[in-house]
Amino acid sequence: MNDVLYSVDDAVATVVLNRPEAMNSLTVRMKVDLLEALTRASQAHDVRAVLLTGSGRAFCAGQDLNEHAAALEAGRGLDDTVRTHYNPIIRTITEMGKPVVAAVNGVAAGAGASLAFACDLRIAADRAKFAMAFTGIGLAPDSGASWTLQRLVGPARAAELLLLGEPLGAARALELGIVSAVVPADELDVAARALAVRLAQGPTSAYAATKRALEAAASSSLADALALEADLQDACAKTADHLNATRAFLGKQRPVFEGR
Repeated sequence: MNDVLYSVDDAVATVVLNRPEAMNSLTVRMKVDLLEALTRASQAHDVRAVLLTGSGRAFCAGQDLNEHAAALEAGRGLDDTVRTHYNPIIRTITEMGKPVVAAVNGVAAGAGASLAFACDLRIAADRAKFAMAFTGIGLAPDSGASWTLQRLVGPARAAELLLLGEPLGAARALELGIVSAVVPADELDVAARALAVRLAQGPTSAYAATKRALEAAASSSLADALALEADLQDACAKTADHLNATRAFLGKQRPVFEGR
């Protein structure tokens, strides 16, 4: 059985973490497969949005601790998995010029929660839980959680979540702005897919520019942000989607975006 499933339909690449018997915890093989699937989605011309979810009752429980313990006992420590595997996965998600939606179907813990935080939008089942479990096993956050979480909830709340590691239910995650919607568990697949399809039918270049502007603005001056916005608008203004949407607006018609 493949540990990561990949399929494309309606211009949406669906990537499924598929080790339900281990709550989709991440082994080396699974991390390699996940990076390959995300890279494939990022580069595929027929893909305009990505949906990331887990099979079974968990989204992702984070690092597979059995594999990690074996590496510790063998004297290999973390075996450089943060640099080799986690960092490229997070950068592929965040730097992808396409929107990425996380459908959080259950527990998202440690690096699993970080995966969800790195996505552009998150929709959760009502049974979902987030747990920043790093300090519970004597580790600091990785997979971008120290960067993404404080941008979602603010530095004070991020410090509380990361230091204490208390599980966070879906309703509280919605209150804090970690997820954009919570739906009954049996409605998650339909709701998340509808959101991904909506994005896949949108102005792909404008979405890519929006992601780039947000990422740059998070660590730049207002002057630099204004300059980048001007450059990105110039590029968007040259797209067929912008031209056609403007004509549709003036003609009181619904725009059709072709992603070019």
